[in-house]
Amino acid sequence: MATPDMRQPPAYAVTSVDHALRLAVVLQVEGPLTVSAAAQRLGVARSTAHRLLQTLVYRDFAVQGEDRVYRAGPVLELSARSPSDAARLRAAALEPMRVLVDTLGETCNLSVRIGTTVRFVASVECDQALRVGSREGMVFPAHTVTGGLVLLAALSPDRVDALYAAQRFAERPDQRPDLARLHADLRAVRRVGYALNLERSERGLAAVGRAVLDAEGDPVAAVSVSMPTVRYRKERVSQVLAALGAAAEAVSRALA
Repeated sequence: MATPDMRQPPAYAVTSVDHALRLAVVLQVEGPLTVSAAAQRLGVARSTAHRLLQTLVYRDFAVQGEDRVYRAGPVLELSARSPSDAARLRAAALEPMRVLVDTLGETCNLSVRIGTTVRFVASVECDQALRVGSREGMVFPAHTVTGGLVLLAALSPDRVDALYAAQRFAERPDQRPDLARLHADLRAVRRVGYALNLERSERGLAAVGRAVLDAEGDPVAAVSVSMPTVRYRKERVSQVLAALGAAAEAVSRALA
């Protein structure tokens, strides 16, 4: 259940199509899959996973090697972040994310920035009836979401300007953010060390996020907690930040 304006699956969603798309995202973002791993990931029988993967092969979304392992096919262009990096991040983050969800009772996401976009590489949903659903595999403009603001704030103002240079948006100027507002938002994130999103990306959604650092202290991802705005309370932010900090540090330790 979710509020009508929060992003949710369409009423006409076809389960097999959704499963195939999820597998395509996993192949693109995380790398090779076996039939058993695909079945476990989707929660379906091996025979179902095999049929889905074979369909992806037929349409060139996947290829199968002599080792019977499936890999991204020619239709899927690899992102700037390598599949092995994304898979490693996800593996390091899942357990701390589950602890975070158990602690706060809200959905948790892990995201990485690729240019001016953010891709959600992992989601752990809470079990509340009214909740923010999984965003795993989804891509959003970086300046609109919590993780994107966290990761953009790690860049210098000059780097942000270069990233959002006008020529990059020549064909779609409507997608270029207001840079003055964005710089003000990023200054605020740098000052407090976290990003707060109150219906910035989706109506009815509130989120808080902070960076995950690598061994050199550089941000490599963002971990965030998302909740319906009806459960957001300003006085609860300090509790959320403490739990987020513990989760981010646990992911960093796992990466190291």
